[in-house]
Amino acid sequence: MKEFPRIVFFGTPEFAVASLDAIVKAGFPVAGVVTVPDKPAGRGLTLSQSAVKKYAVAHNLPLFQPERLKNDEFHQTLVNLNPDIQVVVAFRMLPELVWGLPPLGTFNLHASLLPQYRGAAPVNWAIINGETVTGVTTFFINGEIDTGAILLQEPVQIHPAENAGELHDRLMNIGADLVVKTVQGIISGAVSPLPQALVSAGSTGYKQAPKIQKSDTIINWDRDIKDVGNQIRGLTPYPGANTRIRQKNGSYLEVEIGSFSLSVERPQEKLIPGEVCTDRKRFLKISAKNGYIDVLSLQPASKNMMNIRDFLNGFGALVA
Repeated sequence: MKEFPRIVFFGTPEFAVASLDAIVKAGFPVAGVVTVPDKPAGRGLTLSQSAVKKYAVAHNLPLFQPERLKNDEFHQTLVNLNPDIQVVVAFRMLPELVWGLPPLGTFNLHASLLPQYRGAAPVNWAIINGETVTGVTTFFINGEIDTGAILLQEPVQIHPAENAGELHDRLMNIGADLVVKTVQGIISGAVSPLPQALVSAGSTGYKQAPKIQKSDTIINWDRDIKDVGNQIRGLTPYPGANTRIRQKNGSYLEVEIGSFSLSVERPQEKLIPGEVCTDRKRFLKISAKNGYIDVLSLQPASKNMMNIRDFLNGFGALVA
């Protein structure tokens, strides 16, 4: 078995950069880096580069940006690169002629303890569902999304007030270390792939992590206050938890909730779920079942995120 296998890395966002950087720092030869083509972005439609591309260019790594992964020319490029292992982090689904190429396999890093939370948004859904433990998993890719044999896993505690962005960053770094351990384990033969069918779902059953839809971002104030808090944390900072605040003229102001504190006690006034309590100067509280959210920062539509005092200074007189 080779001590230093040739690796081809597939990835796109910042989450993937940490793993690529860990591979480079571990001294493994990176035969190639594959990422998405540049895309027009912004008002000027300037071509935007992925975070992985920026890293690859800065570190003089061979870079490839195929439009189609099933393209014969790209497949021949991979054959010529002659990878022993392929590593995939936050990239689109690979066709079999790609993932089946290297002799030591192609593995993926996923931000959950598979088989729980298969899908596009495992970090968000773990917090939204009130989990206290999640983790990262490396697994061999097969023909179905997130179902391949598990290689290594690392459990991670979710902090009580942690939001999706904060957990994302912790899992990004823990996952990068796990990627290196997985490469080392495959080389040494110390890793024994475990079929996911052999992993018990436990009493709660298998939970999924589909892409967040717009409807998922709307806060349902009829639920228990802890569930509301979990929803906000699980959608912060992106795509954001949204609600409407009634204004004096009867219209509603669309806002995204940023930071908040949670209280299981109600304000002195008896409020219906979703109703606002505010002094229009220092605080704004929104009622839910069994408590309320004390909003510390929020973002009105088409505005920047602002702390609650700045918001009330500009909009307080309008709040009903």
